[in-house]
Amino acid sequence: MPVTKKNIMRRLYIMAGAMFLFGIGIMVKLVGLQMVHGDKYKELAHQRTEKMFTIAPNRGNLYSDDGSLLATSVSRYTIRFDAMTVSSENFEAHVVDLSKALNGLLGQPAGHYEQRLRKARVNKNRYARIATNVSYTDYLKIIDFPLFNLGPYKGGIIVEQRTVREHPLGKIAERSVGYERIDENGYITRVGLEGAFGQYLRGMEGKRLKQKIAKGQWKPIGRENIVEPKDGYDVISTIDINIQDIAHHALLQQLEHYKADHGCVIVMETKTGAIKAISNLGRTEEGKYYERLNYAVGESHEPGSTFKLMSLVAALEDGVVDTSTVINTENGRWRIYDRVVRDSKPGGYGEVSVGEAFVVSSNTAFAKMIHNGYKESPEKFTRRLQKMKLDEPLGMPIRGEGEPVLRSPGDKGWSGISLAWMSHGYEVAQTPLQTLAFYNAIANDGELLRPRLIKEVREWNQTLYSFEKEVIHPKICSEETVRKVQQLLKNVVEKKHGTGNRLYSSTFSMAGKTGTAQKNYVAKDPDKLSYISTFAGYFPADDPKYSCIVVIHEPDKSVGYYGADVSGPVFKAIAHKIYANNPQVDEIVPLNKDLPDLQQQFDQYYALEQQDRTTVPSVRGMSGMDAIALLENLGLEVEVIGNGKVKSQSVAKGTTLKNVRKITLELS
Repeated sequence: MPVTKKNIMRRLYIMAGAMFLFGIGIMVKLVGLQMVHGDKYKELAHQRTEKMFTIAPNRGNLYSDDGSLLATSVSRYTIRFDAMTVSSENFEAHVVDLSKALNGLLGQPAGHYEQRLRKARVNKNRYARIATNVSYTDYLKIIDFPLFNLGPYKGGIIVEQRTVREHPLGKIAERSVGYERIDENGYITRVGLEGAFGQYLRGMEGKRLKQKIAKGQWKPIGRENIVEPKDGYDVISTIDINIQDIAHHALLQQLEHYKADHGCVIVMETKTGAIKAISNLGRTEEGKYYERLNYAVGESHEPGSTFKLMSLVAALEDGVVDTSTVINTENGRWRIYDRVVRDSKPGGYGEVSVGEAFVVSSNTAFAKMIHNGYKESPEKFTRRLQKMKLDEPLGMPIRGEGEPVLRSPGDKGWSGISLAWMSHGYEVAQTPLQTLAFYNAIANDGELLRPRLIKEVREWNQTLYSFEKEVIHPKICSEETVRKVQQLLKNVVEKKHGTGNRLYSSTFSMAGKTGTAQKNYVAKDPDKLSYISTFAGYFPADDPKYSCIVVIHEPDKSVGYYGADVSGPVFKAIAHKIYANNPQVDEIVPLNKDLPDLQQQFDQYYALEQQDRTTVPSVRGMSGMDAIALLENLGLEVEVIGNGKVKSQSVAKGTTLKNVRKITLELS
């Protein structure tokens, strides 16, 4: 059919009509989307260009008990430049002065900063970095520099704030102070004091609106936050900076000397349970030491002979033995079934009392004492230990407290030798802090306290929460038992044959117990056998102010491994330095108190003075001052040689005074 003008027009009308109907369809669809999903798509578009970011608040400060900083939050700033918001006039008018100001503050040549700013301008960079890790003081100066003082829109300045946690003590107590971190997946890691008391320290997050710019970067909108962050509260810990420093360096010195794998020290205030120092040091492959893990709180291990105190308290409370009960240590070896208990002293200690067995730390005596005393009813022994809370964690706020191990008859691992092995610290496990808590209870006349790490929570100078001592058990044993074991703990140090005698000091009293536990003893290879050296106790012995435990793992056996040699000196060094740093109060004798020596001298002087003298008296034995006064009152010239009391006089007693002009006294 031939193509005519009429046919062409018909086709055009059809196409135009189709296009019209298609356009109407699109309009209907858009209206529908706008009415039904309009808000949704507006929000999506908005989110693609603007987004709300959270601002981490400043964490509260963590202080020692005397107000020294253990951890603090410091603001650090990154300064960037948006080259596209600044007009050409403003940029050229201020770029040189801005570069000079940055040079004066940050140190790089002015040309360096001018080149960076001009390059950002040429490249249309909206996020050029100018300075990082800027302090708050320098930040205040920078925002007042030429161009930047015009603000984010006219001056192009972009300020990003981040919070950095700093530890003024450096590596000392680093693990104990700890941290609280959140990774990109939202997983929170809480360590030490920072983690334990994060609910007080962390504060509340703020909100900041940012705009998306090129290359997926986000630029803050304006200077102000949508929601200001709220800083955290301050936490006052129980840590004493001086004691912490003493404990850290005493432990470090001993670890280095014995080339040990790791160790820990805890110092606790006896009456309150306040932890004054807690140090944990582990060895690196290079032989250096740092706070690798919190061994004091988290590492549960066989305590060895320090557990003999717990066994003895149980036996005394149950009436199994008395301290005077005599036990035969055989020849230092006692066989029970297919195992042999050995004393460290070859040949043993012969027949000794229970008290002496504790002082010399006889394994055979304690194994026989507990096995024979409880073999008919072994659960009686474990129940007694449970009553003393030795099967329960202390419930510390610091995460990761190790679980104590205390088996009972019927439990997996219990056998016929369990009583004997438990008696001297095997087949049981405790953390150093759990062991110390028990020793502290003995020092505290039987009151078992929960170790305490926090004194109070403050907002500025206002106290919000106070934390007092927490009693776990008011009386773990009778007063009679406490008095007996307190004396034995003193004897360990004071008696010549005590295992801790090398720690004895005539000027300062200490009480405690040594412990040397074998480690990896299951291995058949004797070269893999290692030791845990411990000393636990308190000081002063008669009126304890502090309890302390020192635990050192795997000292070099060629250098030494016994608790008295390895851990004991650390305990002694800490005790002596704490004692030396605490000023002693001198007693002032009341003026009305009679002083016999002075009174006797005065009576002697007064009696001679009252006599009607025509002859020279004897002044031997008198103080030099009194003798001079007496003789000069008689009209004599007195010459004195020496100091002290009169030893001799040049003119004999009874010589007529009128024949004497001068007398010489020799004093000594």
